[in-house]
Amino acid sequence: ESRVPADYFTDENRVLRKDPQQDYHLEYAMENSTHTILAFSRELHTCDANDKTITESTVRVIWAYHHRDMGEAGQNYHGLNRGTKSLRLLNPEKEEVLSASLPYFDLTNKDVPVPDKDTTYWCQMFKIPVQHEKHHVTKVEPLIQKGHENLVHHILLYQCSSNLNDSVLDYGHECYHPNMPDSFLTCETVIFAWAIGGEGFTYPPHVGLSIGTAADPQFVLMEVHYDNPSYTEGLIDNSGLRLIYTPVLRKYDAGVIEAGLWVSLFHNIPPGMPEFVSEGHCTLECLEEALGAERPAGIHVFAVLLHAHLAGRAIRMRHFRNGEEQKLLAYDDEFDFNFQEFQYLKEERTILPGDNLITECHYSTVDRIRMTWGGLSTRNEMCLSYLLYYPRINLTRCASIPDIMEQLQFIGVKEIYRPVRTWPFIIKSPKQYKNLSFMDAMNKFQWSRSKGLSYNDLVLKLPVNVRCSKTDNAEWSIQGMTALPPEIERPYKTEPVICSSSSLLPHFFSLKVFVQ
Repeated sequence: ESRVPADYFTDENRVLRKDPQQDYHLEYAMENSTHTILAFSRELHTCDANDKTITESTVRVIWAYHHRDMGEAGQNYHGLNRGTKSLRLLNPEKEEVLSASLPYFDLTNKDVPVPDKDTTYWCQMFKIPVQHEKHHVTKVEPLIQKGHENLVHHILLYQCSSNLNDSVLDYGHECYHPNMPDSFLTCETVIFAWAIGGEGFTYPPHVGLSIGTAADPQFVLMEVHYDNPSYTEGLIDNSGLRLIYTPVLRKYDAGVIEAGLWVSLFHNIPPGMPEFVSEGHCTLECLEEALGAERPAGIHVFAVLLHAHLAGRAIRMRHFRNGEEQKLLAYDDEFDFNFQEFQYLKEERTILPGDNLITECHYSTVDRIRMTWGGLSTRNEMCLSYLLYYPRINLTRCASIPDIMEQLQFIGVKEIYRPVRTWPFIIKSPKQYKNLSFMDAMNKFQWSRSKGLSYNDLVLKLPVNVRCSKTDNAEWSIQGMTALPPEIERPYKTEPVICSSSSLLPHFFSLKVFVQ
């Protein structure tokens, strides 16, 4: 019967071929006047070269259909009935708690004129309307204006300094713009992230995001990334977020820790590199001090957001306890900048004093001819992981900066002008770099792949400056100290995949497909 679903793959010429090893199994199928539903399952690791192994990483699911069934002559061309979606197939589903009767408030943009350019980041300050009494936010949902599903690319919500006043609320502004308001610079900790393809975020039943008390965020900054590749003019947007909250308090307050590389020019990636690895350290020293003082029994991480920009290809969050490597806390070996959301951990992970965490980021700069610098714009880079955890302690950032002097020595810089009066500082000698800034000198250096690799080996071994911050820009005493990165195996070795032909193993995954 030609209509029996089968396991096919495409070759390099995009020709569809029946797979000699059939690994997809139809669980059930249903068709009515509007929908066709197919549910199928497959082993995660099939040992079939024509199948992609299913892991916790992001996958691009590609779909296409034709309104007529497949005939004797093979498949019908799908025409425009096609698309793609980034998904984490193994991201555990959170059981839906009915929130119909719970109060909520919306943080939405008011008539934002979206410029007729490729990418716009729009920032708007909000004051949390729930004051004077503690409540817990239990769920955050995207509110995307109808018809703008492809325009609104991602939304980030940052907690800002509580020392601001209401005058910051009046205007939105382009983010990362030279004349954006200074108040935006106080908004550093991400408390929520949604990206195209994501649904929203539900806190576990024993945890909530506390609002309404003096210790909670009073002001937040919502950053909306608009994607307008067709340069459409005259678009006006009113998208945003809905925060659902409850007066019935949960057992724990959630907190967020930003771990990884402090965003600065000290993080840089040479051009033309098919693979370059950066590491950000949440050091033993910082965790020892902050956890030792506030929570010696440890904190429990329940979700992680891995964050890089356009050059990012893979990110891993490594976890060490007393020097012994634990299982990866989170990873995405197929990082997609356009699909960033918190991934729930299968099991909560305890972080203790004496642990350290390394955010390991892999980049490709093959298509770039100049240095890539750590910074806020999408053409710059980041290497961060945001950890959602409980109970909340006074630690918002646990990060590191690699030493700069050895980076300069690598390209042959002898001395810089001191005292340092400008940033990036100016080089004094040798002659070929005289009076150039650090950035200009790095761009002037003749990079090659082999020099890039030696530079990569160097930066991973450099001493690091510890960043260990509390809320509102206060600091733990370890802040600014120098530490050595731990002696570890680099890069992280992934566990070998054990594939199975037996379908008795529980490692299978099932998917339902609805066609309208």
